[in-house]
Amino acid sequence: MNQRDKLRGLYTITPKTSDIADCLARVRAALRGGARIVQYRDKSGDAQRQQATAQALRALTRDFGALLIINDSLPLTLAVDADGVHLGGDDGDLAAAREALGQDRILGASCYADFDRAHAAVRAGVDYVAFGAVFASPTKPHAVRADLALFGRCRNELGIPACAIGGITLDNAATVVAAGADMLAIITDIFQEDEAEAIEARVRAYQPLFRREST
Repeated sequence: MNQRDKLRGLYTITPKTSDIADCLARVRAALRGGARIVQYRDKSGDAQRQQATAQALRALTRDFGALLIINDSLPLTLAVDADGVHLGGDDGDLAAAREALGQDRILGASCYADFDRAHAAVRAGVDYVAFGAVFASPTKPHAVRADLALFGRCRNELGIPACAIGGITLDNAATVVAAGADMLAIITDIFQEDEAEAIEARVRAYQPLFRREST
């Protein structure tokens, strides 16, 4: 199985915390629940902590056979030998990132609610695109809303996996998967839980959505 074939299911984004041990404990619980994609996102600017956390997450995700995607930072991706990088609209040139990554690592791009941007990203060599916010998001409350029809268009016209992000919960996730989303990027609905057992159970509750879609 190549890396792109693994781009399906819950796309877990790390919670905002300055405690590395807490971050790892929460991610470990999500992995036990069945998460197989983890994106490390840390906007703090603390390079030392970012390096240490990313290295620890690299070891943890390997233990579970999961993918580690780094948000925004191509240098950090390469430094810790992560599986790939996810770049937003202002985070660098996609074609240059593709060249630096080679063909074995994953490149993802935020396309917001813009299908033309997704077309351009595919031409630059991305492995998946992300659309959002699909619902009102507590993480990015002012984000432009993305129509669910974008996911069907991506599947039919672009032929690469699409990730949905923004306000996704167990109550609305089935609608997004039915619309054609291959991955659901989630922070709050998973990591608002305080106990590891509750995080694991929350992630586990999402798994049947993807099993039904693949049958």
